[in-house]
Amino acid sequence: LAIVNMHCFYILVFLYRAQNFMKPGVPMEIVLNKESRRKTPVAVCLKENERLFGDSALGVAVKNPKVVYRFLQSILGKTADNPQVAQYQKHFPEHQLQRDEKRGTVFFKFSDCSTLQRNFWQPIKDAVITVPAYFNQAERRAVLQAAHIAGLKVLQLINDNTAVALNYGVFRRKDINSTAQNILFYDMGSGSTTATIVTYQTVKTKESGTHPQLQIRGVGFDRTLGGFEMELRLRDHLAKLFNEQKKSKKDVRENLRAMAKLLKEAQRLKTVLSANAEHMAQIEGLMDDIDFKAKVTRSEFEALCEDLFDRVPGPVKEALAAAEMSMDEIEQVILVGGSTRVPKVQDVLLKAVGKEELSKNINADEAATMGAVYQAAALSKAFKVKPFLVRDAAVFPIQVEFSRETEEEDGIKTMKHNKRILFQRMAPYPQRKVITFNRYMDDFVFYINYGDLSFLNEQDLKVFGSQNLTMVKLSGVGSSFKKHSDAESKGIKAHFNMDESGVLILDRVSNLVLDFKLGNTISSLFGGGSSEPNVTEPVTGETDAEKPEEKSDAEKAEETEADKKSKPQKKSKISEDITVELEVNDVLDPSTEDMEVSKKKLQDLTDRDLEKQEREKTLNSLEAFIFETQDKMYQDEYLAVVTEEEKEQITGKLSEASNWMDEEGYTAGTKELKEKLSELKKLCKAMFFRVEERKKWPDRLAALDSMLNHSSIFLKSVRLIPEGDQIFTEVELKTLERVINETMTWKNETIAEQEKLFPTEKPVLLSKDIEAKRSFLDREVNYLLNKAKFAKPKPKDKAKDKNTTSTENSKANSTANSTEDAEKVIPPKSDDAEEVKPAEEPPTADEKEETILELNPAENTDTGNSQSTTHLDISVDAKSFQN
Repeated sequence: LAIVNMHCFYILVFLYRAQNFMKPGVPMEIVLNKESRRKTPVAVCLKENERLFGDSALGVAVKNPKVVYRFLQSILGKTADNPQVAQYQKHFPEHQLQRDEKRGTVFFKFSDCSTLQRNFWQPIKDAVITVPAYFNQAERRAVLQAAHIAGLKVLQLINDNTAVALNYGVFRRKDINSTAQNILFYDMGSGSTTATIVTYQTVKTKESGTHPQLQIRGVGFDRTLGGFEMELRLRDHLAKLFNEQKKSKKDVRENLRAMAKLLKEAQRLKTVLSANAEHMAQIEGLMDDIDFKAKVTRSEFEALCEDLFDRVPGPVKEALAAAEMSMDEIEQVILVGGSTRVPKVQDVLLKAVGKEELSKNINADEAATMGAVYQAAALSKAFKVKPFLVRDAAVFPIQVEFSRETEEEDGIKTMKHNKRILFQRMAPYPQRKVITFNRYMDDFVFYINYGDLSFLNEQDLKVFGSQNLTMVKLSGVGSSFKKHSDAESKGIKAHFNMDESGVLILDRVSNLVLDFKLGNTISSLFGGGSSEPNVTEPVTGETDAEKPEEKSDAEKAEETEADKKSKPQKKSKISEDITVELEVNDVLDPSTEDMEVSKKKLQDLTDRDLEKQEREKTLNSLEAFIFETQDKMYQDEYLAVVTEEEKEQITGKLSEASNWMDEEGYTAGTKELKEKLSELKKLCKAMFFRVEERKKWPDRLAALDSMLNHSSIFLKSVRLIPEGDQIFTEVELKTLERVINETMTWKNETIAEQEKLFPTEKPVLLSKDIEAKRSFLDREVNYLLNKAKFAKPKPKDKAKDKNTTSTENSKANSTANSTEDAEKVIPPKSDDAEEVKPAEEPPTADEKEETILELNPAENTDTGNSQSTTHLDISVDAKSFQN
């Protein structure tokens, strides 16, 4: 596949590391990977139908380095003849890179597919991706194409150094004021080194007032200076020590697996030597079962990398030259990147910058990611963050070149080659520019190329690639002038835009004319935009590609007077669009067909991953079921519900499945594993059902008994309410009584029937039936409770005076006739009732005994006053029914 597809490795593995680290209302944080680490190595393994990322991929690299791909950033957007490709092949001889004849890029010969799907535990659609500041247009477009293949919407490409500067500024917002502060960030990572000069200060904007701003002033870089090159030196040194021990007749450098082991040990050794003066390198079974052990000192390591340390000040000098500053104007130097932890790097850098100390007040590993997530939050509609203005800078200048035929004084026609700077070196972006061609009357061609790159050394120029970006063919220029022959032309205007990602875009080309007719504006070819530059952009510039000949003052005055007499004061602007045909030379954009092929292969890999996950899940479920069920066959609760015949059958099938797992199960397909698991579950279903039912009986029956007791108490309470205060109908009370009796009868009969069965038989007392009976009874009681809750009290009789008089007369009569009516007792009447019904007959001994059996003593402690004469007692047990 094309190189851009191959580099999905780098882009998507990086995103896997930084996925989902921010939520609304929660501080920004780096998400942990599946190994619970904050950093994920940029590596991917493609082995048969298996994809591995990060640490898992590096684990495979020791055993099979041919299927593990890493450090792909150096060949991103490069042609096959680029020196970086040859360097990559030298570092990783296990990979076979081949040339794509169609596009001139490279691909891996043994790769089943060169694109990757994000291995996220939560899907991500929008992303901000960090790229090195020295990425040119080809490399940036390659990243965007890779993200497009992966189905990502790139909100922005942000430079590593800019993201670091943003992270530093956001957390020191209070220290930024109107006074400019210049800070140099020195970032030495695994593969490259970048030095960046950033200016912080507050600025005032028309839209939102005063806010802090960072501006990139100067950038210097070294594409190949980093920790990886140091690790390669250590690896080769360890290989030399092993060969000198002469424990094997073979050269260890010819063994790819042994060299992968040495590289892994060299990585560990470099880290240890940063804190220790010496360390013992050791590898078990390096080659032919021969162990390797050797002592390496820090001084030896520094001698191996002496030429690399000499290159440490280089990026700083380049950054100062680009910013046109001196070190005296730099307030502090801040270290970023893991390789800056090497003591020799710090010593050389400190001497070069001439400062008292180097600042380490930023997270060297996570600063770029944290800056990128802040920018993502600012661009996303789901978050609201405080504004922090960012003005990045274009590292490489871009210019427009064109040729035009001119006629000399002697009549000889010559071709004159013209150049116009579009974006200078370190020009801020995002920015729009307009170039006007005012001497072309017919179709023509112009080129977009890189400008003066003399600040790059010879090696960097070779790595940079083609300096030509695009050839632009314009058609329809002549017809446009003929169509508006009577109008005044303001020239052919080409509208350029360098967006927030640092990618140059030719928006449109139009012929702007002034006509006498008002309001005859033609819509833009690119979505109806205005023919004039967008004034809302931070920076807008307009350049005349061809400056007209200067006229004398008399000619200007004569022309002005003539214009006043012959032309009206108001003229309409007409933007006539010109057809644009782009012929891209260096961007290396893949064709639509290549994109579709890549997407299809990406989906195939995703389907494989899902199938693999499903198989692993089924395999684990089958294995767990076998082991757990075999253990259960020795437990009393399971032995009690199976017959000897069932026990032998289940035990035999489990033993057979266990043997099958050891022999064939780990290579079987998902379908076969599911069938085996389904067969075992079907065999054990009846046993599990009987055990589960017996476990549920106590709790379910206790809940049903409690419901019956409370329902009975409630029914007896409401039946004692006087007829005048009764809010329930007789039908409702009889219905509740019937439900209680039916539930009681069903429970007693079902329990009796269940007790006649053996534990090995299918139970007739089912937990679902018990729950259904309890729920039905609870529903009936709740209906009456809700009715009582919303019932209005009945109006009282207006006979209070008569009742009082009657009461007094009754007292007098009872006193006077105490002898005659000694055996007759008249109870006093209350103010709320006209009369009191005689009490019901006390329950018989049998009824008392039955009631005691049904009531739960622990739940019946407060029922002594249940014989109340008012409806207020209904609420006593309301909570019990609602539980």
